Amino acid sequence: AEPLPDGDSGIASRYPNDQGISSDPDVLFVDDFESYRVASDIGNQWDQVFHMPNIQIATESKDVFGGAKSVELSVPQQSSEVSNNLIKAINPTEDVLFLRYYAKYDEAFNVVGSSHNGSSMSGKYCCPGVPSDGYNKIFVSLEAGRFDAATANPGLLNIYIYHQEQRDIWGDHFYPTGRVVPFDRVPGDFGSDFVPRPDVTPELGRWYAYELMVRLNTPGQRDGRIAVWLDGEVIADFPNLRLRETTSLKMDQITLDLHVNGSSVGTAKKWYDNVVVATSYIGPLSTSAQAR
Repeated sequence: AEPLPDGDSGIASRYPNDQGISSDPDVLFVDDFESYRVASDIGNQWDQVFHMPNIQIATESKDVFGGAKSVELSVPQQSSEVSNNLIKAINPTEDVLFLRYYAKYDEAFNVVGSSHNGSSMSGKYCCPGVPSDGYNKIFVSLEAGRFDAATANPGLLNIYIYHQEQRDIWGDHFYPTGRVVPFDRVPGDFGSDFVPRPDVTPELGRWYAYELMVRLNTPGQRDGRIAVWLDGEVIADFPNLRLRETTSLKMDQITLDLHVNGSSVGTAKKWYDNVVVATSYIGPLSTSAQAR
């Protein structure tokens, strides 16, 4: 596997504070949430937004990473499932996609059980519980998972994925160490180039730059790859992936999510800011421009 870029070597290094980054030929979408007066305005740039009563434009300085505004997603304490999403269609569809955003979990975030609380990339995605067969869909979510109360909030960062070699109808979880759940007695098939990395639990109340890359494989080959950066450092890298059997299956949307289908102690909140989608490595927001 070729070495991955990192640090300030990406697109953002050429655009201080992301100013003008939307003009870069590799950039497909940008949103810093500064243009919105109220949450319902988000639909001006995002194709679907769920659920509006749980979404706000935040303006308190502690809840904003850059500029004067961010978006706040919240799930009230309740027993039923709640899924908040900002969904952006990617057209034309892509084989390789990078999604960078800043995010912060509330200091009181306390969820146990199923929670998609990060971002996703997908292609032809229909619904949960339908396995991928290499033709019908691909779904990749970067999220923190906490399935028992002994695990620190918000949980361990992992990739939740529907792919054609998945072990369960509900998809698999890839951890930076190489562990794959379910049936984690069997290690993941990430090839001889795989580098195990320690598990990561984000600190509550702190902003991080998250970046997710998905590179779909050439049909018939195991050259697919998924990688994750945190503040410009590679924290997970999964090469040797077989994700599709046809080039007609490409990524066609990205999402920002706060979904809870478990137990929540109080209201769960998360903030997002400075979103960039591109076809090459983006990197953390920079305060000074490097030479092109």
